[in-house]
Amino acid sequence: MLTAKQIRTGFIDFFKSKGHEFIPSSPIVPIDDQTLLFANAGMNQFKDIFLGLTPPEYPRAANSQKCLRVSGKHNDLEEVGKDTYHHTFFEMLGNWSFGDYFKAEAIEWAWELLTDVWGIDPDRLWATVFKGSDKDGIPRDDQAAELWTKVTPISPDRVLDFGKKDNFWEMGETGPCGPCSEIHIDLGPDRCDMKDVPGHKCAVNAGCARFIELWNLVFIQYNRQPGNKLIPLSAKHVDTGAGLERVVAVLQKKTSNYDTDLFMPVIEATSRIAGREYTSKLANKTDNAFRVIADHIRALTFAVTDGAAPSNEGRGYVIRRILRRAARFGRELGMHEPFLYKLVPVVVDYLGDAFPEIAARAEHVSTVIESEETAFGRTLDRGIEIFAAAAEQAAKSSDAAVSGEDAFKLYDTYGFPLDLTQLMAQERGLKVDTEKFNELMAAQRQRARAAQKDNSLLAALADTELPVTEDLHKYHTDSCEGIIVGWIDKGGFSDTGRIRAGAEVGVVLDKTCFYAEAGGQVGDCGVIETGDARFVVEATTRIANCVVHRGKVTEGSFSPGQSVKARVGKDRNSIKKNHTATHLLQWALQQRLGSAVAQQGSFVGPEYLRFDFTYPKAPTADELRDVENLVREQILADLPVTWTVMPKDQAENLGAMALFGEKYGSEVRVVCLGAEDDSEIAGAFSREFCGGTHVDRLGAIGGFKIIREESISAGVRRITALTGTALNDYLEKASNIVDELSAMLKVPAEAVCERVGKLLQDNKKLAKDLKSAARSSGSDAMTQAGQLLDNCEKIGDARIITGQLLTASAEQAREAIDMLKKKAKSAVVVLAMAEGDDKATLLAGVTDDLIKKGLKAGDIVKEIAPIVEGGGGGRPQMAQAGGKNPAKIGDALARAAELVKAKLAGA
Repeated sequence: MLTAKQIRTGFIDFFKSKGHEFIPSSPIVPIDDQTLLFANAGMNQFKDIFLGLTPPEYPRAANSQKCLRVSGKHNDLEEVGKDTYHHTFFEMLGNWSFGDYFKAEAIEWAWELLTDVWGIDPDRLWATVFKGSDKDGIPRDDQAAELWTKVTPISPDRVLDFGKKDNFWEMGETGPCGPCSEIHIDLGPDRCDMKDVPGHKCAVNAGCARFIELWNLVFIQYNRQPGNKLIPLSAKHVDTGAGLERVVAVLQKKTSNYDTDLFMPVIEATSRIAGREYTSKLANKTDNAFRVIADHIRALTFAVTDGAAPSNEGRGYVIRRILRRAARFGRELGMHEPFLYKLVPVVVDYLGDAFPEIAARAEHVSTVIESEETAFGRTLDRGIEIFAAAAEQAAKSSDAAVSGEDAFKLYDTYGFPLDLTQLMAQERGLKVDTEKFNELMAAQRQRARAAQKDNSLLAALADTELPVTEDLHKYHTDSCEGIIVGWIDKGGFSDTGRIRAGAEVGVVLDKTCFYAEAGGQVGDCGVIETGDARFVVEATTRIANCVVHRGKVTEGSFSPGQSVKARVGKDRNSIKKNHTATHLLQWALQQRLGSAVAQQGSFVGPEYLRFDFTYPKAPTADELRDVENLVREQILADLPVTWTVMPKDQAENLGAMALFGEKYGSEVRVVCLGAEDDSEIAGAFSREFCGGTHVDRLGAIGGFKIIREESISAGVRRITALTGTALNDYLEKASNIVDELSAMLKVPAEAVCERVGKLLQDNKKLAKDLKSAARSSGSDAMTQAGQLLDNCEKIGDARIITGQLLTASAEQAREAIDMLKKKAKSAVVVLAMAEGDDKATLLAGVTDDLIKKGLKAGDIVKEIAPIVEGGGGGRPQMAQAGGKNPAKIGDALARAAELVKAKLAGA
């Protein structure tokens, strides 16, 4: 039996033998694509090629792409574990042709691999083709239909026609698109899961598990323009995708993807940790938990490796949801302590060869997951408490249903999947208002879609070959001559006409000295001018190999072919200082803190630099001082900064550091600190892949100061620092503050810290004295409370304790209530305090035995608070209210006693 590793390698080797270049998977967190939360298809990293924005480096490519489908229309999260084939994380085996071969080869090679190489019975395979659409004016894919029976031995009766839903691929509402041809496999009658459905007949695309899609061949041959118009693409492409997990299950003759060697190592490890057995049954809730955990830990390992971190928004929120869902299912296996992080090494052990990045960052991933698991343990307990309150309300409602608002709050705030809320409700004989829940979910998705960046510019440029900008001048000068080639607006790229005053466009030059935003460094600002015309550049970006100067014409007008002068703004020097200082900072952190430090991201602007890095704990003050000193020593040494372009492999062999997850070509630019020229690169103390702008010598940075160090997520730290002019301004302000404190405290500057320390010490002593006085007051409160207990009413075993405390804080009153409940064993306590003529405080407490009889502290204060012209509430055990009429405290306490007596009499 072939292993998953052999199947993955066999796919890649097969297509390498057909002239394809192996391209490593892009990160699961997309690079420079704000339209996607996560990579969800193999074609994501080739998007610019399909859009015609950049030429392909190779005409043919193949790989196994890491994918995560947990949002939008590809959201399989809630289905995971319930069946044999839904997953969040999966690998997509794919082969691509960029304007090279087309349908015949794609069909022939897919068939050859499936039947001749992997030995699948040809009689079990079916093919589908696009049947055409009269509505869209798209003809049937006769070419693919004919090729199936021409280049493979498949019989015509097993080549089926289907519509757009199944057999037409589109990137979006506009852009590249084309018909698909899918290969399905018949797994046999015993695999049908719809036998009990009246009228069901097993067939391709009929909805049952007997027939499953194995491979999708997409033929990208059209460009959909605004107005739904389709035009043929100048270059036709092939984009195929076969889910590795499905292929492995078929070849290993397993009835479930989870029974293959892509999941069983994790399931077996989970079984050992939990002390429970996995039986591979769909109807078994325990087995469902095993499947969820196995799927989710794979997703978490790859996503966190590639830079995602749990948070409350965007992709971070999705990661948090996945982790919390897995942790909650762990409790079904009796695992109440963090356990997911223990499974990371298991995933690394069997997938680390194919994806070495997960091995390199395994420690960081484990740290992040363990920290989030620990935090969720506390949140989950609170969520269960919230559910209990919601269920009590539901039990009183006419439809006996937990409200959609409560279910959504549990989902959104506490990470409770809807199925968990429904399960807990079912155990209490309740339903859940799923209609309202779905309405709130739809509203949330709409907000998320609205928050995504507009991609209309790229859509407008589909199949447009943008001019290449020569931008090497950015490394040598702040101004240069250039010629306007055209401009970009929402209508696309234009190289005719004029742009007049007031126009906001993206100007394209044949050459420029402006740096386009990339690698954490902001794009340059400045001006483009000629004669009496002036264009203010507000941002510089890059689309493929085209540099776009975004801004506004403030004077005159411009036209294509016009010679202009491009001049970068004064911020350029500050940006260069901060970028070189960022390289110095990474070097110094690794020197002081060790190899655990790895860059997670950065921001390089004119005002400050920001550097994010992996590290399991907060660096100490001494460690940060050492880092600052190491950076300053190198600045004082005034060593040279050089750069060179070399093959990527050569740079890696020299030990040059690359930003994890960044996309690099076959040649890279390496920036070296401490080397005079190319011949001394090996001796440089810092070597990094970098396309940014830098100072020529380290001394030009001028100075360096860390102004903030903080945690931004589990296992990831952030340093903010200053150099140059911004540092001088910061130090001047700090000096002014010291001078003011010196004058205020009437001590010399060098004695300020000592004097402030003495003041803090005196303040601490004063606070201690005040606390002692408060304790004395609290003792009085306890004495008063004891007297109330001695003189209280009693009904059966229950005591009704009400009264006003003359000298007590709210905190002391709560302590008094706890004391009274403990002493009385069975009691309702209502205490009140007055502060001046306009403030009243009411507190209520109820023992657990009386809560079961329907007495709740929250209900009591809600009833009596209006008497003192206020409001409040709380839990059944303890509640508080405030009001502005203390004169009515006596009436409120009397009403409380009446309520309690009535309830106890009814009980």
